[in-house]
Amino acid sequence: MLDGMFSFVLLDTRDNSFIVARDAVGITSLYIGWGLDGSIWISSELKGLNDDCEHFQCFPPGHLYSSKNGGFRRWYNPIWFSEAIPSSPYDPLVLRRAFENFCCAEGEWEMKEDGAYCSWFMTQAVIKRLMTDVPFGVLLSGGLDSSLVASITARHLAGTRAAKQWGSQLHSFCVGIEGSSDLKAAREVADYLGTIHHESTFTVQDGIDTIEDVIYHIETFDVTTIRASTPMFLMARRIKAMGVKMVISGEGSDEVFGGYLYFHKAPNKEEFHRETCRKIKALHQYDCLRANKATSAWGLEVRVPFLDKEFIDVAMAIDPQWKMIKPEEGRIEKWILRKAFDDEERPYLPKHILYRQKEQFSDGVGYSWIDGLKAHAAEHVSDKMMQNAAHIFPHNTPSSKEAYYYRMIFDKYFPQNSASVTVPEGASVACSTAKAVEWDASWSSNLDPSGRAVLGVHQADAVDNGNKT
Repeated sequence: MLDGMFSFVLLDTRDNSFIVARDAVGITSLYIGWGLDGSIWISSELKGLNDDCEHFQCFPPGHLYSSKNGGFRRWYNPIWFSEAIPSSPYDPLVLRRAFENFCCAEGEWEMKEDGAYCSWFMTQAVIKRLMTDVPFGVLLSGGLDSSLVASITARHLAGTRAAKQWGSQLHSFCVGIEGSSDLKAAREVADYLGTIHHESTFTVQDGIDTIEDVIYHIETFDVTTIRASTPMFLMARRIKAMGVKMVISGEGSDEVFGGYLYFHKAPNKEEFHRETCRKIKALHQYDCLRANKATSAWGLEVRVPFLDKEFIDVAMAIDPQWKMIKPEEGRIEKWILRKAFDDEERPYLPKHILYRQKEQFSDGVGYSWIDGLKAHAAEHVSDKMMQNAAHIFPHNTPSSKEAYYYRMIFDKYFPQNSASVTVPEGASVACSTAKAVEWDASWSSNLDPSGRAVLGVHQADAVDNGNKT
């Protein structure tokens, strides 16, 4: 079974037939288009197709396309894809080892007494991504996911081939507006782990000046994706300028474990699980698209261990009652992941970092960033323009001035209808799917992808003081 992150075309020169494939969840970007002359085009970017194709679309993740058969075939079809409710019990050691010490050598399995799998050849979700011959580091926001990735990487780096080539002290990178919570938290984690830490700061104006370039490279007008892509785009440019060519990041955890703050409102474990399934299936249109394109725009590669196929299988097989957020029992979002790495004898992270509340990347870099974007859009989009938005953009009509502003820029570079259809649509609150908006009646009047939109859940002190718990 194919593993890793990839998009490829395999040509048989004997008869000029070919197959095209994309990785399981769409970590890498890929599009397919058709010309009027019957030609088929494949590209990792929209801009490679929009001048030559009559129609083009996203190449679906986990699929193959065969020129002989003329159609798509799903090659990745895990059990969780059906959205059936799993029932495996939660074992923190099994989950920890699935992420840190996952074993996938075929035919050489052994079952330990504690239920954790092992084999002669250990390849781990994080550690197997240390196979590299280029300078690398980790993206560190100071939140749970990136901090765990950094901790495991720092713990296991010594003795690897990468350490022999580039040194055993890990480099970490963070971006934010001066004084933002992410910068503070990342600095603390870096000090705890002993990494060589690099901070990139930007101003709201720096970000606004970059928006057009970001939309051109990211190829979307989705509001939350652009908000988060801009600081990542700026950071990637500085990382590449330092000679670093690969980074490891924490994308995917929130989708697998239900880490977004709106999951507090999940009515039951069945809906909780189905929403995580929907979120993973849509990753290629959101966080994977952002992480891949914001970095590859500068020739930087990003690797995401939370989206390791085997790790997803383990995490998605757990009875979702254990993922449910129950404050009265001390269980906050992603509690099962936090508990799995809560090691008193050899701590991975300080307790207050391990149990820090979820903060979306576009929020954590500084709340003034989103507020500044909204103010800038309001200067360029009038009330009259919004009144006529449905006539100008009948498909995926912008619902805010910020969305309208991004759509105008997007359509300047990608005016075809096929391009706009590649961007997801539907109501969202705090990065939810449209289906999850139904969980709380009050959300319909407060639709915004920021985590602050989940009123009564996002901690007030996090907003007022920039502190995280």
